[in-house]
Amino acid sequence: MQTERPKWFAAMRRTEAKYGVPVAVQLATIARESSFVADAQPTKRIGSGLFSHKVPRSSAYGYAQALDGTWDDYRRSTGHRGADRDDFADASDFIGWYMSEAVRVNGLAPHDAYNQYLAYHEGRAGYARGSYRAKAWLPGVARDVEAWSVVYQQQLQSCPAR
Repeated sequence: MQTERPKWFAAMRRTEAKYGVPVAVQLATIARESSFVADAQPTKRIGSGLFSHKVPRSSAYGYAQALDGTWDDYRRSTGHRGADRDDFADASDFIGWYMSEAVRVNGLAPHDAYNQYLAYHEGRAGYARGSYRAKAWLPGVARDVEAWSVVYQQQLQSCPAR
C-alpha cells in the first residue's frame, strides 16, 4: 500500500490519527462501497431492449458512496467545504468523521468493522433502530467487510515501512 499508493496511505494514516478509525477498516469500507473507483455510482437499468438505459439509484457517489445530504453534513461539520467525493483523501476523512460519529452516537468501537459498516450503511439512527435486521443480506455483507478488514490489517502489518 505504501509503495503502490503512497498518497492514499498517507491520507488514511491522517484519518486514523484524527478520528481513530484504523486504516484497515477504511480500506474494507471503500473496497465494499466503490471497489476503489473514484466516480462510482450505483445505477439501475430501466426499460428493455433497445430502449433501456441506466439511471442513478440514489445520490451515492465516489469512493465512500456518500449520499448528497450526508456529504453536505460532513462538509458543514468539518468546515471542509471544498471536499470532493471522488478525491481519495476526502473520502477517507469522510469515513473517519462518519465512523467517529458512530462511536459517539452509537457507542461503537472504531475498529469494529462489522458494526461500523452496519451503521455506515443504515445510518446512525437506522443502526440504533436495528433497521439492518430487516435486511437478511446485510449482516453477511458486514461480515465480509469485517473479514476484509482483518486481511488488510495483516497485509499492513507485513508492509516494510509502516
